[in-house]
Amino acid sequence: MRNENEREMIGESARFQAVLDQVNLVGPADCAVLIQGETGTGKELIAQAIHDHSRRANGPFVKLNCAAIPAGLLESELFGHERGAFTGALAQRIGRLQLAHRGTLFLDEIGDMPAELQPKLLRALQEQEFERLGSSQTIKVDVRIVAATNQNLAQMVNERRFRADLYYRLNVFPINLPALRDRADDIPNLVRHFVRNFATQMHKSIEGIPEHVMDVLRMHDWPGNIRELQNFIERAVVMTDGPLLRPPLSELTRMVPVASSTPARTLAEMEKVYITETLQKVNWVVGGRGGAAAKLGLPRTTLIARMRKLGISRETPEVRTAWDESSITEAIGPAGYPEAFAHAAGM
Repeated sequence: MRNENEREMIGESARFQAVLDQVNLVGPADCAVLIQGETGTGKELIAQAIHDHSRRANGPFVKLNCAAIPAGLLESELFGHERGAFTGALAQRIGRLQLAHRGTLFLDEIGDMPAELQPKLLRALQEQEFERLGSSQTIKVDVRIVAATNQNLAQMVNERRFRADLYYRLNVFPINLPALRDRADDIPNLVRHFVRNFATQMHKSIEGIPEHVMDVLRMHDWPGNIRELQNFIERAVVMTDGPLLRPPLSELTRMVPVASSTPARTLAEMEKVYITETLQKVNWVVGGRGGAAAKLGLPRTTLIARMRKLGISRETPEVRTAWDESSITEAIGPAGYPEAFAHAAGM
């Protein structure tokens, strides 16, 4: 049976499957692992998966974010301290390294570790021993180290901002996580996964995701990667009050690339092309079960409003001159037009 962490690792693309193959390979090896990737690519999930596939799976998985703790306190967090070791040390504290005994210590954002602390960590990794602050007693540990960073540690070594010997000690088995834009085929599964989870949490029934919405989500660059996508979908679920997901697509303001032989288009231009193509596929039928509105997951009146605003015309689809109001009314029947598509269609 898959554990909870494995169920959160969504992806069937070749690049992500290659990462999972590396996890399965290195998990039992018990060597140090260095995970590198942009912010939000899921480095902690991969570290947890390595631990879960190791002989230490029943031991502790201890996390320490080197960027989240002030430099003056990081040594105490890592190694612990004795009572009276420094001002404010009112009691003995066990460090994360000792807490991870017979398990895995995950050092996130290792590139932010202060230079003065790096040789102490190197010695602890090589000798599997250390002393707490304020103590001369050596403590032996059995700990596996998995480190992660969104920085280029090799470049930092060349610039003498990170110790070369520590880098080589951590980089026994490197894993490079692809950015979400480089595994866009995984976006639909990720979107469905997040929608399902957030809808359950918010006690909502969201039955589907319009095709044009999924197309836009797939083409967005997602500079914040999976974390950005997750937050965006959570916001979309909050805003949705019907059976179809209504995300605020207007927030995705970047230029969306199309075929390499054509120039980049804005979301509005892409929407115009997509609506026109959908109308052509259904012979310009707007309403009804087989009409364009149903296929796009939009109310009929909303689709008519978008056709007016975007200048979509049946008579001259290539030029796409706007229909006048009388021709729309004659072809489709009278309908009201929302003031803002953002409210009606989540854009």
